[in-house]
Amino acid sequence: MRRGESCGAFNRMDMAASLLLAIALMLIIEGMFPFIFPNSWRDTFRRIAQRPPHQIRIGGLIAMVLGVILLIIAT
Repeated sequence: MRRGESCGAFNRMDMAASLLLAIALMLIIEGMFPFIFPNSWRDTFRRIAQRPPHQIRIGGLIAMVLGVILLIIAT
């Protein structure tokens, strides 16, 4: 293999491992709040569920944009 070339299988495995790591971290962080603050989490979730769909979509869009920005900064 020449300099600058990479093994495709290795890159796929590295990407799969990174994706698995990201999902694992997301699940850990998402699970912390209902575990530590179950009543507050439930109340917050109820309030969010009562909002109109367009407000929920805007919140989701903001979360995705922030995620993309953090991903760009991290890489």
